[in-house]
Amino acid sequence: MIRKPVTRRDFVKLSAGSTAALGMLMFDMPDFDKLFVAALNEVPVIWMQGGSDSGCTESIVNVVSPTIYDVLLGPIGDKHVSMQFHQTIMAGQGEIAMEALYNAAAKPGYVLVMEGAIAEKDNGVYATVGEQNGVGISALKHLLDLAPSASAILSLGACCTGGGIPAAPPNVTGVKSVSQILEEHSITTPLINIPGCPPHPDWFVGTLASILIGGLDSVELDSQKRPTAFFHHTVHEHCERRGSFEAENFAKKPGDEGCLYELGCKGPQTHADCPTRLWNNKTSWCVATNSPCIGCAAIEFPFELQSTAEGIPLMTLEDKIAIGVAGGVVLAGGAALAKKAFS
Repeated sequence: MIRKPVTRRDFVKLSAGSTAALGMLMFDMPDFDKLFVAALNEVPVIWMQGGSDSGCTESIVNVVSPTIYDVLLGPIGDKHVSMQFHQTIMAGQGEIAMEALYNAAAKPGYVLVMEGAIAEKDNGVYATVGEQNGVGISALKHLLDLAPSASAILSLGACCTGGGIPAAPPNVTGVKSVSQILEEHSITTPLINIPGCPPHPDWFVGTLASILIGGLDSVELDSQKRPTAFFHHTVHEHCERRGSFEAENFAKKPGDEGCLYELGCKGPQTHADCPTRLWNNKTSWCVATNSPCIGCAAIEFPFELQSTAEGIPLMTLEDKIAIGVAGGVVLAGGAALAKKAFS
């Protein structure tokens, strides 16, 4: 027998594959063999993170029913999710990870999940994933390369759906929402916005499951391309303190009983089912912990949501710029270094 030498690259590939297979067996999953049947009708998913603190990912992987294990390894209807690329949770790194991305992108029809801010200024050098010839590849370029061949795009989290905090004036990195960038480049791939900072895991998993089981047409969207199943009603409509609002019993300072509207609660302007769905495995939600709703599930979050309560002045443009500058001064130094490093 002639022994073929094993390169380091071959060894890493072999180890990764073996670990994945052994890992699934160790889970002792019921009907394990059915996975291979479901895999025949698998739906590839490419998850790309731009300027992100990974908060959206952390929220989604903590989904309870079904668990993230069920989502990634079990069948959903007659289909099976095949996560082809996700730089945070995948085992592969470096060239191997990028090779997995390119292989997946070569087969049109995948679902593209975008997370994090999409910086457009200076060709998006402020958020990069991977390298090509020693130069970072921007999340902007990944979006423009991947979006046209995707069957659908899920824009996940406040930074993706509306720009979020990174887009606050003076917006030194030129952040735009996914929908804005797609429109600018005339990309017509179907888009679904799932806002939130972070989004509730049920909002993402429920939307993805609906697509797999019933197709894109099964997901009813509102005028801002949000699934109406989760974003139809305002937080205010089902708030546990709605009675206090009707009785004009308003809290005057943090910790007081009563409606939190006069303390800046954005519940009347924010569409989300937080009061009925609750968070952390139905443990609680913001208002239940005596905090006003900050409107993180609104596309306009955080700087276009105005408080209209009597006695609370509206935030002026000067106020927005002042708040943005406070963070912008810190970001500017890092942005300048990033631009220099990748130029």
